Amino acid sequence: MSNQLILNKKIVNNDWVFLLPVIEQKEVKKQAGKVVMFKVTGENFPEDDDLNKIKLPDVSKILLPLKLYLLRKDEIEKKYSEVGLWLYSHEDFQWLSNLNLDLNKFSVIGIYIEKFADGRIYSLGNLIRRKLKFKNDLRALGDILKDQLFFLDRSGFSSFLIKEGRSAEEAIKGLSDFSHSYQATLDEIPSWRKNLNG
Repeated sequence: MSNQLILNKKIVNNDWVFLLPVIEQKEVKKQAGKVVMFKVTGENFPEDDDLNKIKLPDVSKILLPLKLYLLRKDEIEKKYSEVGLWLYSHEDFQWLSNLNLDLNKFSVIGIYIEKFADGRIYSLGNLIRRKLKFKNDLRALGDILKDQLFFLDRSGFSSFLIKEGRSAEEAIKGLSDFSHSYQATLDEIPSWRKNLNG
């Protein structure tokens, strides 16, 4: 797993273990004349059986799938001094917002992209910051590319775990791809409005 972490616009050593469960590929049987449910994007989630089989590593700081945390909460809280959570970019935000869980008790919340295909991660980051009022480190994980960092930063992300085989030195340049932005964010008014006011 990569140790190249960009945090607060600096390259730092990653001291969190990112636990990514292996999802067993299950054969889907199709029968003529029956409606078969399928995922349009082909995305998978680990099932409870897969999560219960995971051997939790002996480390101090761990970044776990939210579903694993909910399934084995007591065991996890006894074992680790610091726990962070992550969820897939294709998980339903409504499900997350309906949980009776104070996200600010976690130092890190991560969003994992299996393969970048759309902008859901940007919306999810913004919703976690704005609607759930998450104040700690919001981390982008997985298929994160240099071209996305500027927009992820504007969507509320504060750290980026750079994929093995890619350069953090190259990726960090993406944070300064543009000097001005046309759209507003949570903490920045758009360039066109600044020009009207000044």
